[in-house]
Amino acid sequence: MPSDYYEVLGVSRDADETEIKKAFRGLARELHPDVNGHDPEAEAKFKEAAEAYEVLSDAERRRTYDAYGHEGLRSGGYDPRGASSFGSLDDLLQSLFGGSGGFGGAFGFGGGGGPANGGDILVGVEIELADVVEGVRREVSFDAVSVCEHCHGNGAEPGTPIHSCEKCGGAGQLRAVSQTPFGQMVRAVTCDVCHGAGKVPETPCEVCGGSGRTPGERTTSVEVPAGIEDGQRLRVSGAGHAGDAGGQPGDLYVEVRVAADERFERDGTDLISLVSIPATEAMLGTTVTIPTLDGEREVELAAGTQPAHEEVLRGAGLPPLGGRRRGNQRLIVNVVVPTNLSDEQREVAERLDESLEDENLEPQHGEGLFSRVRRAFG
Repeated sequence: MPSDYYEVLGVSRDADETEIKKAFRGLARELHPDVNGHDPEAEAKFKEAAEAYEVLSDAERRRTYDAYGHEGLRSGGYDPRGASSFGSLDDLLQSLFGGSGGFGGAFGFGGGGGPANGGDILVGVEIELADVVEGVRREVSFDAVSVCEHCHGNGAEPGTPIHSCEKCGGAGQLRAVSQTPFGQMVRAVTCDVCHGAGKVPETPCEVCGGSGRTPGERTTSVEVPAGIEDGQRLRVSGAGHAGDAGGQPGDLYVEVRVAADERFERDGTDLISLVSIPATEAMLGTTVTIPTLDGEREVELAAGTQPAHEEVLRGAGLPPLGGRRRGNQRLIVNVVVPTNLSDEQREVAERLDESLEDENLEPQHGEGLFSRVRRAFG
């Protein structure tokens, strides 16, 4: 019994055209015989997926299939066994994936044509929390493949000729033809002699051996912008590994780590800090000196300050990435209850306790402790 086309593509019956195309793209990558030769059933599965896509991507055929199933399609003159006759399966794949040179070129399999581009590089750099305020410049060192300075990347000993590659005729790529159940497939692959350059040096460079590239350590300066978040990456275009002659260099990615600062907890553009005062100072009021990213600052706490009370220092936080206006520093008050009282201290505390009235114990602003804590820490 023929398989259900929706199950073959793994989509629901109300899937739109975009979902159907996306599903077939994924299956084509997975099942194409050119890249899945180890699976003896790959060709049959690929043919089945192609058949399902041809039906479900055609509005009229899909309506017939939804109403009458496979019998309805055959009654209407559609032969599932001819699903490989898209006119050209290669044309179908190119229309789905773009590019030229067959399935291999469109999918990136088989090497592709032309010189290889350089790979990307990932390095890390650590900055202090204070550096986030204004941004900072840092130097990073890393191992990279660079253009050979001796031959300037052409692979030839200076002053010696460079000839057109005889194997590919200077094209830099070779065309590989293979037969599949769907017809002839043509793929462009990089020439294994000139590696896509189309030219071969008569006398290879003594430094790089004709590759045009040399490995080594490289150092570059990176501008870390204000407002950067921990773990964000910066991209330096073209600063990665050098490509083959004619190929584009890769990119450098710098992952920024913002060192922890025990004085603060970061909450977006806000900073949260904690100050502890004894219960007596909370009752009477006091002035505390607290650290900020701009230096120490004195903050007055009113008499009757409650646990988890929050003071807001406007503009003492961090800027957003790409912005200038800084967030706030939120100071959370921790009221410490004294312990290990002496006899004299206990006597004073007992007299105070006896003198307290109900009005002395009412929470300020009608807000309880847990409400203040939740508000402070989001």
